Amino acid sequence: MTKKLEEIFNIENDDSVTEVEAKESIPVKKTFIQDVDSAIDKIDTALPRVRDLDDTSDKELDDLADLATDKFNDLMDLGMNVDSRFSGNIFQTASQLLGHAITAKQAKLDRKLRTVDLQIKKLRLDKQSQKEGTDDSEIEGKGVVLDRNALLQEILKNNK
Repeated sequence: MTKKLEEIFNIENDDSVTEVEAKESIPVKKTFIQDVDSAIDKIDTALPRVRDLDDTSDKELDDLADLATDKFNDLMDLGMNVDSRFSGNIFQTASQLLGHAITAKQAKLDRKLRTVDLQIKKLRLDKQSQKEGTDDSEIEGKGVVLDRNALLQEILKNNK
């Protein structure tokens, strides 16, 4: 690890981690993971559920879009009935109103999609934690401290 990364992540350069120290740090890391999981659950309860995609809280954006569309139609009719030298400004204003209507509808859909996306990600994390949480037995293994070049050599050797 480079000195710059050690400074950024506030990591001590300790390459001499023993097996005993690694086993002693496991309970500490488990409690940390449980704390993070409980924090995620708190965030999940704070997120609103999307139950109906035609929610009444979006009524304001719908009303604004409808109003802008109605005024667009009125301005288009007016632009057709006035002298051609004045109709350019009227048509420009009408197109701006139509742009505002589209923006209002798009903002409403984007907010709903972001909420649904967050809920899907949360459900995926919950499923993964349930799969990992079903086996409570400790995993026996052996850790090895490698530098970057040794790790790349192992990966290349396994790929061949």
